[in-house]
Amino acid sequence: MQFIDKEPVEGMATQQINKNYQANQVVQANATGFGAASDDFMERGIDLNEQLVQNKPATFFFRVNSDAMLGAGIHIGDTLIVDRSVPPSSGKVVVAILNGEFLVRRLQMQAHSVSLLPENKKYGAIHVAHLEDYRTWGVVTYVIHAL
Repeated sequence: MQFIDKEPVEGMATQQINKNYQANQVVQANATGFGAASDDFMERGIDLNEQLVQNKPATFFFRVNSDAMLGAGIHIGDTLIVDRSVPPSSGKVVVAILNGEFLVRRLQMQAHSVSLLPENKKYGAIHVAHLEDYRTWGVVTYVIHAL
């Protein structure tokens, strides 16, 4: 096996690589993944529920149909993993119910007010301190989207 150097003249580093790696040698690389027990995953596969869901009875999946949270990396068509057992706190992305509609926004809690902040300039903040039909439904723990 020859390693091809894109430079016209083969450099010292490339010459050393060519000497060290012959066709019958296997090159191994370390990659980050789901913990140190990667050999276990090769035998039994990766269970995404095991990796991404902390509290199964309180966890739900939502499909996103709004671009209000693009700045947070949440796109139309993404799947949200929402845990209802996680306490909502300021700065967390939450699923809220406002006047019977589900919304995904960043929660901002202050002394006497609660706001739902979008991460897209097309949308405005929603100040919910005086709205009667509001509740935080759950906290978004993961976002799954295709590349």
